[in-house]
Amino acid sequence: MTFAALAQAPNRRRTEAWLLGFVVLITVFGYAYTGLSMTGKLPDGLTGFAVSVFFVALVPHLVVRRFAPRADPLILPLATLLTGIGLVLLHRLDITYAAKPRLKIAQAASGQLVWTVIGVAVCIAILLLLRDHRILQRYIYLTMAVALILLMAPAFFGADQFGAKRWIILGPLSMQPGEFVKIMIAVFFAGYLTVNRDALALTGRRVMGVQLPPGRQLGPIFTIWVISLLVLVFERDLGTSLIFFGVFVIMLYMATERTSWVLCGLAMAAVGAVTVGSIEPHVKGRIMAWLHPMDIFLPEGQRPPGLISDQAAQALFSFGSGGISGSGLGQGHPELIGFAGNSDFILTTVGEELGLAGVMAILMLYTLLAQRGLRVSLTARDPFGKLLAVGLAGALLLQVFVVAGGVTGLIPLTGKALPFLAKGGSSLVANWVMIALLIRISDSAQRRREPVGPGASRPGRRGRGRRRAEPELEPEA
Repeated sequence: MTFAALAQAPNRRRTEAWLLGFVVLITVFGYAYTGLSMTGKLPDGLTGFAVSVFFVALVPHLVVRRFAPRADPLILPLATLLTGIGLVLLHRLDITYAAKPRLKIAQAASGQLVWTVIGVAVCIAILLLLRDHRILQRYIYLTMAVALILLMAPAFFGADQFGAKRWIILGPLSMQPGEFVKIMIAVFFAGYLTVNRDALALTGRRVMGVQLPPGRQLGPIFTIWVISLLVLVFERDLGTSLIFFGVFVIMLYMATERTSWVLCGLAMAAVGAVTVGSIEPHVKGRIMAWLHPMDIFLPEGQRPPGLISDQAAQALFSFGSGGISGSGLGQGHPELIGFAGNSDFILTTVGEELGLAGVMAILMLYTLLAQRGLRVSLTARDPFGKLLAVGLAGALLLQVFVVAGGVTGLIPLTGKALPFLAKGGSSLVANWVMIALLIRISDSAQRRREPVGPGASRPGRRGRGRRRAEPELEPEA
């Protein structure tokens, strides 16, 4: 059965249930195998972990079955599988960190499981409360105002950790507002472009064969460009700045289908990166580590200025030693990377212990999840839903790209968390919010094609069902 046929099948919830069952088996098996491989015995908390994973998969499935019965059957299983793999990897790292207390790295698997439950609970709450995604279109300006406040908050009230200001410390808890800002930005851009896409697509001047955007509509893109540069300068957060600006360019192109917007976006991104990279010491240090990763092993006087970390070099060693099939789960040395091994460098654990095959499998899961988001965009009937699904899928792909590209040496390191896999409560909750929105848009799109209820048509006779007209929602003034 092709993915297209799978999405059109009337028993999609049954398919989702089977897939979630396999996800639970894979996650529990990986958890048990990790304990056997590293300690020679089953983990002490295996039963509790298995029960937790079972309910993490079961409860949202029952909610989707009841409140979003026409949603895409692959979105929830893919998100649950990635989250489960992340829990297994964190458990594997915790065993090493506990055996080597000199590293002084706190264990993260149990806390990540708690954040998983919180993230799934937030996802369920959104599905219960948000019955129509178009309601968000009414509050796009309020959403953007909150996003800007959250985006600027770390610069004034945040803590400087590891060279960047992306956290807000609230007592014993810390939050990365940038993880939630990317969703708010997608909501705002979807509403803004729905209203202004005709002006952006049909007007402008042609210069040297390239149709430039109209000057009146250039204001928003310059504003977004300036804000992304301010984030880069004052918070030294390269990853959030790239995702922030990248999502806007992607959604702008999808709304207008004009390559001139992409060219303008790439030109402004290049100018901003070169300017900030040459004057900001922290960003310059990341660029030096990207260009000269092995120079960290030279005598201190011979190193390039600003090069102080060996993480980029250790990551390359990890990928190189993994080869095609890896050394085996639990048989590598990811602790050599240090404190970042369970956060932005968790992909190196996959590369070392599961090899190129494991890395490609993880990247394919992300690609498939983004593909389902793009397919939701294609099936959605309303322009706001189309653009919002594109924005959410684009934000996911951009974050995977900046993290995977950073640890593999393709681009400078950004310090962002790999979605679903890496340690981080803010990232995990935000990603489950994204999953809830994609499920809701998918269900709404499919309901308009296949109405559910007493008057709905039966499988094979879809054209005879009566459809109830749904009012269009207008954005706020």
